[in-house]
This record gives sequence, C-alpha cells and structure tokens, in this order.
Amino acid sequence: MTKTAWKKKHTFLLGMAIIVIVLLAAVLLLMTHTQIIVGAIQSLSASTVNTKNLYAPLAAPMEGLKENGQYIQTEILYSDHYPNSYLDITYPDENITASRPTLIYFHGGGFFGGSKNIGDPLAGSDATALLDDICAGGYNLVNVDYVLVPEYHFPDPLIQVNEAFAFLLEHAEQYRLDMDRVVIMGSSAGAIITSQMGSVITNPDYAELLKIAPALKPEQVKAVVLDDAPLVYDQFSLGAKVLIGNYVKGTIFLGQEEIQKYNNILWVDSNYPPAVLLGSEYYADMRAMHDALLEANVPHEWIDPLAERNLRMPHCFVASERVDAVAKDAFDRMMIFIAEQVK
Repeated sequence: MTKTAWKKKHTFLLGMAIIVIVLLAAVLLLMTHTQIIVGAIQSLSASTVNTKNLYAPLAAPMEGLKENGQYIQTEILYSDHYPNSYLDITYPDENITASRPTLIYFHGGGFFGGSKNIGDPLAGSDATALLDDICAGGYNLVNVDYVLVPEYHFPDPLIQVNEAFAFLLEHAEQYRLDMDRVVIMGSSAGAIITSQMGSVITNPDYAELLKIAPALKPEQVKAVVLDDAPLVYDQFSLGAKVLIGNYVKGTIFLGQEEIQKYNNILWVDSNYPPAVLLGSEYYADMRAMHDALLEANVPHEWIDPLAERNLRMPHCFVASERVDAVAKDAFDRMMIFIAEQVK
C-alpha cells in the first residue's frame, strides 16, 4: 500500500469513527434527556390532542342530557393546586338521585397528552364509547383529568387524583355519588395511576413511601380495573422506557429506588382491591400482576387474549368492544366481575 493510499484509508476510518462517536453521543443525549423526544411528540400531537397543563377547562362547562339519554355534568373543578384539575360526571339517565356505584376513570396518553374529553392518543379505539357502555351498565361515571409532563412528574398525578377522591367524598351528596361502592379504572397511563393508587389506598408502607395520605379507605374501593398498565420497567421496550422514564425521572436510566416506587406490583398484599387485569401490549406486566395477586390471595379476573387464544390484541383493546368479538368478551367479563364486587 502506497503512502498516499494509506493516508486516504486512515482519513476515511478516522472520519467514520467520528461519525459513530457523534451518533452514539446523540443517542446517549436523547436517552438521558428524554423530554427532547417526548417534547417533539407533544409538538406533533398538539393540533389533535391536549398536551398542555392548563388552569382553565378544555371546553365550556355543560349540564344536561346527551343524545344517548345519559345525563352529564362537565368541567367540574376538583382542586386549584394543580392544572388540569377538572372532572366530568355522567349518570345512566336523568334520574341522578338513584343509588348506583361510582366508577372513577383515568385516561391514557403516556403522561404527555390525552384528556378526559378525547381519550388516549396512543390507543386506536373508541374510549368514549367504552365509558358510555360502562355507564349504561349502571354506574355513575367520573372521568378525571390530571397533569402532564414536562412540568409535572411522578408521583404528581397520584397526589392530584387523591385530591379528586377527597373532592368526591366531600361533595358526594351534592353529586349523588355513592362513595362507599367505588370502582377505580384506568387505561394505559391511567391504568398505572389506578394500579398505584390501589396500593396507596391499601398498603400504608407504599403510601408513606410516596408521601400520600389516601383520601379513600380500603373498604370503600370495591374493585380496580387495570387496562394494559405498563408496570415492570425492566421488561419495557425502548419506546416505553422513553415515555415512562421521562415521566419518572427524565431519563431511561432509572435506579432501583425509582423502580421500587414506580412498580407497585412489588407492594401488592392481601389487602389490594379485587382487580380486573386486561393485558394486550403489556400482557407481561398484567401477568406479573396476576402472579402477585394470586400469591396474595386477592380475587381477580385476568383477561389475556394471548394466553387464552394465542391472539395478540392492540393496546387497550377492550375499548373496541362495540366492533370486536374478543374485546366484547373482555368487556362482558369485566362488567360481570365488578358487578359482583359492588353488590
């Protein structure tokens, strides 16, 4: 090899090495500053979904009958400590004085977007129809908004929804809510909140760890419904680690202390509420929760189409219950289970 050829090869290899180093540095920057990625997602989503923390409601408050005959009150302010502190209450019909159990619902959206008004931007099914059908099953349904990144992080939404519980308890007579027969349900990010609040309410050690004094008593929560909750951080895909890592710490590199606080499966005991577990994208997480509930002897309904039918379903598939037979079966089993708990 001539001296000139050697220099060209050396220059080429040096250039390639610099490119690789720059790319690796860029990837490391993105993984350790996840809001760069999540912020870009928020910007792209902003025209179609809520990605903001606002001290004003997303829509004008309304009260009255919906087209389907259900009665609704919207944009009720439940606290002034955090933005997005609004909730809606829907009754099966205009007889709002009837005695019914209360189902409290939290939407999904990766903690970067979504709202009670439009649901989860990460789910491809109709959560609005799902909530209407749950309500029609005989529940007064409370649909709750909560704070988003980048201004707020774990456990801020838990502290905030605990304020929502306190508000509902204080105003139960005004809104005709039975707060002694409560079901808590969430989808995706909302399912994380629901799962963790199940432990906050029933396990004093976990409540102390998160510095939350639960407003609800264990005996008031008759069931929880976890619709595809990502909980086992070590098993997450890179995409899930970006969203959840950003929510918890702003990086995908969570330490054991953060994981101990985040993954409430580690805190499940015999006092955990009876549960419905709906697994699809996060079937492994719901299987881990199933194992923990089984060991703790907690009644639960584990619904996993992959385990039962060798069928992979999309994220939060139960919301397709009006158009998909597998989702309808899951919906029916969910409704039967929670009806047994609130009798």
